[in-house]
Amino acid sequence: MQSPFRTRVKICCISSLAEAQVAIRLGADALGLVGQMPSGPGVVGDELAAWIVRSTPPPVATFMLTSETNVSDILAHQRRVGANTIQLVDAVPADTYAQLRTALPAIKLVQVIHVLDERNIEEALQAVESGADALLLDSGNPTLTVKELGGTGRVHNWQVSRRIVEQSEVPVFLAGGLNAKNVREAIELVAPYGLDICSGVRTNGQLDEHKLETFMNLIL
Repeated sequence: MQSPFRTRVKICCISSLAEAQVAIRLGADALGLVGQMPSGPGVVGDELAAWIVRSTPPPVATFMLTSETNVSDILAHQRRVGANTIQLVDAVPADTYAQLRTALPAIKLVQVIHVLDERNIEEALQAVESGADALLLDSGNPTLTVKELGGTGRVHNWQVSRRIVEQSEVPVFLAGGLNAKNVREAIELVAPYGLDICSGVRTNGQLDEHKLETFMNLIL
């Protein structure tokens, strides 16, 4: 699915209300709030995440990143945080989407696909068929003993991502190693609906307003 208008931008790893406000002021379409993960940066407590969600004005979306794979645990996490979008960073059983939609009909479901090779194309299409509202293509590796479920700062094979975008019936976000130096190439090659960026707009772990402004000026 090609993006019909400008490419949307999600700023992930938001760690404070101040960071959220900077991201919104500079044009972010969505904020990513990272829940407990087996590895990776940006984890915030549920109480802080909930506070940021309550402080985020419409139409900016709030994505709750969860590593939970059990429906009851995912629901409990969402109810603690209150985000309007659930980003499932690990693979879940096919019936999970329908169960979540029944319990939370107004909440959008975004499935992360960690792009390792062409086999992930089928994984992505199966997630769409099962009911995901959108896909997010990242550079993790869930096959490791300690799973990498995002936040690696690595670029993956964008040719595979492009094929997923071309075949997907739902919007696709691109993540993994994006920054001001490669974002235009990423947009031209992959043509995603949206971009998801964390480390590329940070300095020493903190959101860098100058880097973010530079990045956003390349999108808007």
